[in-house]
Amino acid sequence: MKTADRGVNVLIRTENHHDYKNVFNLHYSAFGNREDESRLIERIRKSDGFIRELSIVIEQEGLLVGHILISKAKVMNEQQEKEVLVLAPIAVDPQVQRSGIGKKLMEEGIRRSKELGFGLIFLIGHPTYYPKFGFKPAREFGLELKQYKVPDDVFMVVEIRNGELEKVKGELLYPEVFF
Repeated sequence: MKTADRGVNVLIRTENHHDYKNVFNLHYSAFGNREDESRLIERIRKSDGFIRELSIVIEQEGLLVGHILISKAKVMNEQQEKEVLVLAPIAVDPQVQRSGIGKKLMEEGIRRSKELGFGLIFLIGHPTYYPKFGFKPAREFGLELKQYKVPDDVFMVVEIRNGELEKVKGELLYPEVFF
């Protein structure tokens, strides 16, 4: 999808193997010269939870300036196991942050997730940014996260298919590749 962004040509597309080095470097610089998120992406790509269509990049003037990765996880309780999605990580080139790239990544990731038939996306993230996209504190809906010790307001979920939050209760389990 091509869109005009403040007079700059922007291309939103699915990541391909030619992007891997640039995606690694993007996350490295966006997360303060740490490799954690870049290495996480490498592990997710090799896992059963990887969904190619949900690894999305944005190019601006031919340069990769944004990336989002949404992959499979599950919510479990005594009666059921439900496949859901987790958003992690997302990065925007520090030189173009606050220009709408993150918003475009979020909207495209949510749109594609819904098209693929998923009902819920979870994340651990900033409590004032993600609610703009419909994310709400997950524990309010009977959902729990024990793998990471985080405050209630940063463990969030968005319902992308009506009625999913009424059907799913239990503990979100991130796949082993996250650890």
